Amino acid sequence: MSNSSTTGSDKKDRDPVVSSAHLATGAIPALSEYEFGLILASSAFSRWTVRCMASAGAPGMSALDVLVLHAVNHRARQKTLADLCLVLNIEDTHTVSYALKKLERDGLIETGRQGKEKTAAISKKGAALCTRYGEVREDLLVRTVKSLSINEADLSNLSALLRGLSGTYDQASRAAAAS
Repeated sequence: MSNSSTTGSDKKDRDPVVSSAHLATGAIPALSEYEFGLILASSAFSRWTVRCMASAGAPGMSALDVLVLHAVNHRARQKTLADLCLVLNIEDTHTVSYALKKLERDGLIETGRQGKEKTAAISKKGAALCTRYGEVREDLLVRTVKSLSINEADLSNLSALLRGLSGTYDQASRAAAAS
């Protein structure tokens, strides 16, 4: 493989774009490219959620706070801590529990009980904030993505691939924990 500039026709001859070249020497170098893309996408998405929420009127929220708020707002149904952790694929329940406490303190969610389990539901203030976030998102992000003429079917297929690969990483993490 060379480091020289390439054209589309000799794309296979270039080094993969990775953050850790030593991990790209295995059987699937493209997996390291994917992982680097995940690193960049994850950081960019977290930064976006925080800044979009600040623009919507709630500065100071963490990316996890924003995700938890949107998950609680989803379909306007009560959620348990276990529901939220499952949907967001988060093992560290204490981080979600802390986010819920902050959101309750700020009046964005209301807590209740379902049997022995504590539940969270969106408040009017929280729903209004999520609506405003959606408006900012449409104006700043969706409009820009639409201008790129990305095929929605391709985006949907990419999303399915990401979900499938996340399951593979989850399985591999369970195997690593058991070894």
